[in-house]
Amino acid sequence: MKIGELAKRSGLSTHTIRYYERIGLLPVADRDAGGRRDYDPSILIWTEFLGRLKTTGMSIQDMLRYARLREQGTHTGLERRAILETHREMVRRKLNALQVSLLVLDTKIDSYVDTEKRTHHDDNTPDRQFPDAAGTR
Repeated sequence: MKIGELAKRSGLSTHTIRYYERIGLLPVADRDAGGRRDYDPSILIWTEFLGRLKTTGMSIQDMLRYARLREQGTHTGLERRAILETHREMVRRKLNALQVSLLVLDTKIDSYVDTEKRTHHDDNTPDRQFPDAAGTR
């Protein structure tokens, strides 16, 4: 698979793919006879996983640490698991903080809705007529 197809299928830009390859997040691609990158389709599973890590806020440094361990083989499973467990806890804390913030936003929005309802209700009531200084309307 050429870099353009990998970009299209993975959602990563070609620039990002080259960058990830240069820093070691992606394995160095094989090259075709013309010297162009030629990726194995299985790379899509890895790029999707990297995307999930990025979406959940894992740093590039931690992703690189994980990738290096992955490249070393199955005997690094415990270390990789520890990285993911630590990251999972961070994601859970962040998710909890976001849920609390969402509740605050919902409450604030509801207060505006309530105010708008009261204001709208007041706008539909006839104007009160007050007597003028002479006592007439």
